[in-house]
Amino acid sequence: MRIAILISGRGSNMAALLRAAAQPGYPATIALVLSNRADAAGLAVAEAAGVPTAVVESRAFKGDRAGFEVAMEAELARHGVQLVALAGFMRVLTEGFVDRWRDRLVNIHPSLLPLFKGLDTHARALAAGVKLHGCTVHLVRSGVDEGPILAQAAVPVLSDDDEASLAARVLEQEHRIYPAAIGWLAAGLVRIEGDVVTVAAPAASGALANPLPGPAPVPTNRSAS
Repeated sequence: MRIAILISGRGSNMAALLRAAAQPGYPATIALVLSNRADAAGLAVAEAAGVPTAVVESRAFKGDRAGFEVAMEAELARHGVQLVALAGFMRVLTEGFVDRWRDRLVNIHPSLLPLFKGLDTHARALAAGVKLHGCTVHLVRSGVDEGPILAQAAVPVLSDDDEASLAARVLEQEHRIYPAAIGWLAAGLVRIEGDVVTVAAPAASGALANPLPGPAPVPTNRSAS
């Protein structure tokens, strides 16, 4: 399956997908890395890996989201793209684009959706006092950070965490589950029923939730009352 990765910046998840696609047997080819910013650092990473790149400057289409997406889809068509992966792409796509790419448009979000949609997820998780945080790979729907969930990974929120340390722990898991989820889609292992995804892959069950660090606490015996 021919994949396009859409970026706006450094593209660390893009780099993880490039590494996965370079492995023998991975069921997808990165056909294009497209950015809405010519200064996106990830473009140089993709070029160094020998992957075609393109830039469609969103600033040139100020107030014309549909025109921007038409230009972007022309590049996708030129490279024979079958699936689009968002990797730090900082543009809200129109409902029309999302509908045209329904079940072929994937995003990764740094929270355990449906918690903490939108921006500043790590700061909000810390402020809320949650004990588990993480990341989600999902098919894109027209609502912000909405759509059927393909994969999630959870990490503990430690007592001494700040936003940077928590973000780093989550990002490590993003780099693990995004290539896995894209691989399942490319291999035809995903079944979508309404808003629920079923994945027919051994690694899709039980392997994506990470245990708390250290030994499990020994339960305290309680006498019956």
